[in-house]
Amino acid sequence: MYKSFEFTQKLKTFLIALMVIGAVLTIAGVFLNLDHTHRIWANVLLNGFYFTAIAMSAFFFVVVHILGESGWHTTIQRIPEAMGQYVPFGGVIMLLVLVGMHDIYHWTHIDPDDTVLLGKAPFLNPLFFSVRTVVYILVWTLLVRKIRKLSLASDESTDIKLFTRSRNWAGIFIVLFAITSSTSAWDWIMSIDSHWYSTLFGWYIFVSTFVAAVSVIIILLFVLRRMGYMDHVNDEHMHDLGKYLFGFSIFWMYLWISQYLLIWYSNIPEETIYYVTRQNDFELIFWANVIINFLAPFLILMPRGTKRKMNWLLIAAIIVFVGHWIDMYVAIWPGAIGHAEFGVLEIGMTILVAGIFLFLFFKQFAKAPVVPENHPYFKESFDYDNIR
Repeated sequence: MYKSFEFTQKLKTFLIALMVIGAVLTIAGVFLNLDHTHRIWANVLLNGFYFTAIAMSAFFFVVVHILGESGWHTTIQRIPEAMGQYVPFGGVIMLLVLVGMHDIYHWTHIDPDDTVLLGKAPFLNPLFFSVRTVVYILVWTLLVRKIRKLSLASDESTDIKLFTRSRNWAGIFIVLFAITSSTSAWDWIMSIDSHWYSTLFGWYIFVSTFVAAVSVIIILLFVLRRMGYMDHVNDEHMHDLGKYLFGFSIFWMYLWISQYLLIWYSNIPEETIYYVTRQNDFELIFWANVIINFLAPFLILMPRGTKRKMNWLLIAAIIVFVGHWIDMYVAIWPGAIGHAEFGVLEIGMTILVAGIFLFLFFKQFAKAPVVPENHPYFKESFDYDNIR
């Protein structure tokens, strides 16, 4: 039997202190920006979306392995499972965005002479946008809770029917998430630049948040190992996580350059304005985004050995996590704010939401054994070897 995680008072106190620090900085930032409410709401959107998308992408990690009948992932399955339970709270933050939508989205107050936005009005209007947001949150919450419930039930029973039901719900999850991951990215992020669109955007945002979710799984795994848990995770499992981080960082770059080159080559003003704004007004951050999210993990994780060493994986994971927060910043700030701003508000709100995310994660992680020992492929996870 593997020992269950204990959410100690010491850890609770640390996370509460982290949240208090974040809250104090956030309040200070809000008071400093009372005349710039668009910046306040942009921060709510940035952190609300980023951490909610990470939670959903982490649960996608679980679901895709259930459908693929994977064995190796069962040793770490409970980490992304617990991460996914943040979704309902993250949904509350995204509902707050509806309060400040007029400070973020230009299409909420259309100019009568703006024919482009008038044409998009049947889809981009406050009522339909709000309805879609509520539907996303409700559907995602239902799915992550249902599959989590079946996983926890398997701890008390060896009935294979539980795994079969999990696989059925995983199929439903994949279909609905395939649709809503793209449409939510269009709604919450792409519509900020409401005159612009990209057919790659949904994929781009999904891959960005998925690789960020993998980085968080690695970071949490490192923390749990330092606390005396997850010792059963060996070099083979870390190698697979490293390959995910490495491979999807390359895939993110592939989508980034594909979107950029297609728009650059066609040179259509209504498309190029998206990149002209970012290269002119956010030049340093724009190019740093590429270096941090592609070049850094590529160089660190290219050797096989670094993917099997926790310290190297941790360095790459931290870089990727911070880098994709910057990626979301680059996606939101030019359209919502128009110029780069980074200060107390950005730091405070990120710390606050990250603290809440971690508190909810550890609370959920403590509710179940650290490994699903009755999983039909559990033993297999210890008997495989990566090809050398």
